[in-house]
Amino acid sequence: MTTPTRIALAAGDGIGPEIMDATLALFRAAGVDKHLEFVPVEMGKSVFDKGESRGMTDAAQKTVESCGILFKGPMETPKGGGGKSINVTARKIWNAFANFRVFRTLPGVETTFSKAGIPIDLVVVRENVEDTYGGVEHRLSNDMIQCKRLTSAPGCDQVLRYSFETAKKLGLSRIDCGHKANIMKLTDGLWLERFRTMAKEYPTLTAGDVIVDALCMNLVLKPQQYQMVVLPNLQGDIVSDLCAGLVGGLGFAPSANIGTHISIFEAVHGTAPDIAGKGIANPAALILSGLMMLRHIGLGQSAAAIENALLAALEEGARTGDFGDKSKPALGTNDFAKRIADKLGSAPKHVPAVPVPATPDAVTVKPPVKPTHQVVIRTFTKVVTRVVGCDVYLDTPLSTVSVAEELSRIAEGTPFRLVLISNRGTQVWPTGSAYTECVDYWRARFELRDGVDSSLIDQAKAISLLDRIAEKFTVCSYELLRTFDGVKGFSMAQGQ
Repeated sequence: MTTPTRIALAAGDGIGPEIMDATLALFRAAGVDKHLEFVPVEMGKSVFDKGESRGMTDAAQKTVESCGILFKGPMETPKGGGGKSINVTARKIWNAFANFRVFRTLPGVETTFSKAGIPIDLVVVRENVEDTYGGVEHRLSNDMIQCKRLTSAPGCDQVLRYSFETAKKLGLSRIDCGHKANIMKLTDGLWLERFRTMAKEYPTLTAGDVIVDALCMNLVLKPQQYQMVVLPNLQGDIVSDLCAGLVGGLGFAPSANIGTHISIFEAVHGTAPDIAGKGIANPAALILSGLMMLRHIGLGQSAAAIENALLAALEEGARTGDFGDKSKPALGTNDFAKRIADKLGSAPKHVPAVPVPATPDAVTVKPPVKPTHQVVIRTFTKVVTRVVGCDVYLDTPLSTVSVAEELSRIAEGTPFRLVLISNRGTQVWPTGSAYTECVDYWRARFELRDGVDSSLIDQAKAISLLDRIAEKFTVCSYELLRTFDGVKGFSMAQGQ
């Protein structure tokens, strides 16, 4: 007899244990337990309450890393304090770089679009590790807080490669890239450039791009024009929840987080503490996320059987209290799952049935081999860089003119000259508008003087300038200005 594959299991907080129990009962009814062994791990609120800021125990981390798959219910994010979201932490420490979400119209789930006879069937892939979700934040002055937005070429390539491959596997004909490259010309500019570069490797797919605000409008007006949309982290978070609203809410929106070694399958709705323990929560999102997991590991026949049973049950009016035909009685969490289990072997009559794969169920995913160390991933390796200046960020209540005069004096006798002062990203010196209101946080840009050979300048020269500035001002941070193969690696200020 084949040894069952181990799956790390975190039931979650609030309604999590209830919907997880119902989901696992359904899976057992479908015979999934012949292939899988679910291993409980400690994660979430109870761990935070013990003072562990990660939200998971060492044993839980070890178990997930040995299994390679985590199946989890919704978990509470600490309000304030130092604890980070356990959901984000899990995705990031295990580099589950692609968030894969499927949004489909379900029978019995009434929405604006279902009432209009417009079926929704689209996929959103969201970059899952970088962007503002790095959570790199600092207080820089009395009045200014900063959050760094991090975008790397290898990070873009990982999620974009997954998106193109998945689109091909699903038989899609089109993939669209959402972005804000018209404003964030370097970060989203890199994201868009990597998308266009990769699209050349997939000529059978039509590749388009759309600015994210226009995308949101289009999704509300005519969502059927999209098949798959891939987006950076924060934009993808917002757009994926928007798409959940198109199909009835987060209670019907499954989520998978795919990594090279470890993948996470979860319900991303809230913990609903107001109804926890009442046995009335809707387990649909967790069930659908579990079906993603079954397909990911090779149990496609079981997944198809369960999904067809779910569709058949929904067609007959099975519902929990949060959706469906109010003239039909609402089922509790366990009874809803049991109604689905009773339909195993059936197929829906009014919507297309999910195709059942010809390949018999067999787990194809192996537990990961733990790397000996963290790997540095690279995209661009042979690039000629030159130091051409630095941006110095200052905390001072002085006026623009006073800051400019003092910095110009400090830079005398160095290879650098002051070329720009901006405030909140807008140029205020050497030109600007008296109507631009300023705060106590300034960017001063220094570039090489005319005639200085950049090949003779290194970072030490910029650090030397920084030392001189620090004698007169509070320096919050600085950024080295460089060219990469002759192209500026820094943006202009608004109004420059």
